[in-house]
Order: sequence, then structure tokens, then C-alpha cells
Amino acid sequence: MEIEDILNKFQNGSIRALGRAITVVENRYDGADLILETLNKTTGKAHIIGFTGSPGAGKSSLIDSLVTHLRKNNLKVGIIAVDPSSPFTGGAILGDRIRMIQHSTDKGVFIRSMANRGQTGGLGMATKDTIKLLDSFGFDVIIIETVGAGQTEIDIVKAADTVTVVLNPESGDDIQAFKAGIMEIADIFVINKSDLAGAGRARISIETSVHESKPKNNWLTPVIMTSSFKTQGIDELWDKITKHFDYLTESGELIERRLKNIREEVIAIIEHKIKNYLELKLNEDISLNAFKRAGEKDITSRVAANEIFKGL
Repeated sequence: MEIEDILNKFQNGSIRALGRAITVVENRYDGADLILETLNKTTGKAHIIGFTGSPGAGKSSLIDSLVTHLRKNNLKVGIIAVDPSSPFTGGAILGDRIRMIQHSTDKGVFIRSMANRGQTGGLGMATKDTIKLLDSFGFDVIIIETVGAGQTEIDIVKAADTVTVVLNPESGDDIQAFKAGIMEIADIFVINKSDLAGAGRARISIETSVHESKPKNNWLTPVIMTSSFKTQGIDELWDKITKHFDYLTESGELIERRLKNIREEVIAIIEHKIKNYLELKLNEDISLNAFKRAGEKDITSRVAANEIFKGL
């Protein structure tokens, strides 16, 4: 399928063309930039919601229940499930589509698993471009599920309008959240599996910390109790998500947040280009000679790095 054909069918609502466009962009095939440039002006309409949390917190099951609720309200939903991948092979589990299998035949739901390909931050390089494609295609809500939670797993804030942190009351996540700095990125906390012991204590602990912390804006982060197994709390969760989006829109913070995210994206692209350029230069004679001399203890690693840097 040629790029122009992909674009024509994409703009006519072909799900197959959407999938093909994502594949082209994700793998940086020829035509990726043309696709993104052509569709760029049709983006910016969807509400982008990020879900992050420790493995076992029940993110996929919670999202599955939320999607069921959204479809009852006739909202079209795009889902990006970012899976962990090997830093050596790039292989990923890509299991979230299996857990959301009930929505696989629903034309109003599109699910795409993506490997983060060894990147920290919980997001793959192509995730933001895929968000743009789903947005342009006309999905009302775009959900991103990221890998894990911790100091290196907070890049979701650079892509989402609303960040939802999902915690498991059985694993002490409420304490770990504060250690990991998740407190700063959460717009909504969810205590999932709230039918388990310790859920009430976890909620009190988090609510206390939320009230004691200095708010970064006028939005007070709510703590929602849910049970995806019993489908409890899903209505309240969606109510808080929509209220957060209303807050962002009315306060002007939505524009500010998205502009900041664009800046971060541009910087990330530049860093990626510099990294590729540097890797090429490190294979040139001047660099290889510096490596050899450092390996033979003729110079220190710092001196070798200075020589290579000057050569650039």
C-alpha cells in the first residue's frame, strides 16, 4: 500500500489504513514524515489519558472496564498499550490486547500494543506519533497504558492531558508512590482492587499526603476506589477524568501543558538525532584511536572523551 493510498483510505475512515500508517510511523519507513505532516492540522481534539502504575495493579483490567463504560456513551476509544521490551532484542510481551479481547471486534475501539524498545520513561519513541494518528482518525478518547511506575516511568506526563496513577493496596504502593515521585505527576489516584484488605488504609494515606502537599495548581488530586473485577467505581473515575479535562480547558492549562509537551517532544527528537550522529562518529578513526589508547592505559577515559568531543 503506497503512502498516498494509505492517506486517502485513512482520511476515509479505513481502520486497516490506520494500522498501516502506525506501522510506517513506528518503524520510520519511507513516508512516515509525509503521513505526520499531512495529518498534523487535524490533531488536538481528543482527550489523552495516561494510566501508569506498578505491575499487578490491574491497569489493563481497569482500562477494559472504563472502555466498556465509554462505549455505552458512544465515545470512540483508541488504546496504546506500551509493553516492556528487551534492551538487547527489542522483543516485547504485547499482552494487553489479549486482556482487552472483548473489545477487539468493536469498530469504535482500536487497540495497539507497542514496545518501548528498552527506553526508560515507560514510553516508546513512536508513542506520541501514534497518539497523533489516533487523534486525527477521530477517536474521542485516547488511553495510554505505560510500563510500571517509578522515577524512570514518568514520561507519561509528557504525552497525556490527564495522568491516572493506579495503585494496588496489597503491595504497599501508596508508600512507594511518594518515594518514586509519582505524587507530582498524578492528576488522579486510583486504588484498584479496592475489595482487598488495606484499601481503606491506602486511601487515607494518599488523601492525607495530597492535602499536606503544596498544590501545583488549583486542582486537588482525587483518590478513587475501584474494583475492575466487580466493576465498581468506574462511573466516578470517568466523572473525575472529565472534570479534570474541564478544569484544564477552563483554566488555560490544557494549552500550556500541550505546548510544554511539544517542546519536550522537539528536544527528544533532537537528542535522538544527536545520538545517532554521535554513534556514527564513534566508529571513525579518531574515535577508535582514542578508545584504543584509553584501553592501553596511555590516557584516561576522560581525556579520550575530550579528544573525541573536540573532534566532533
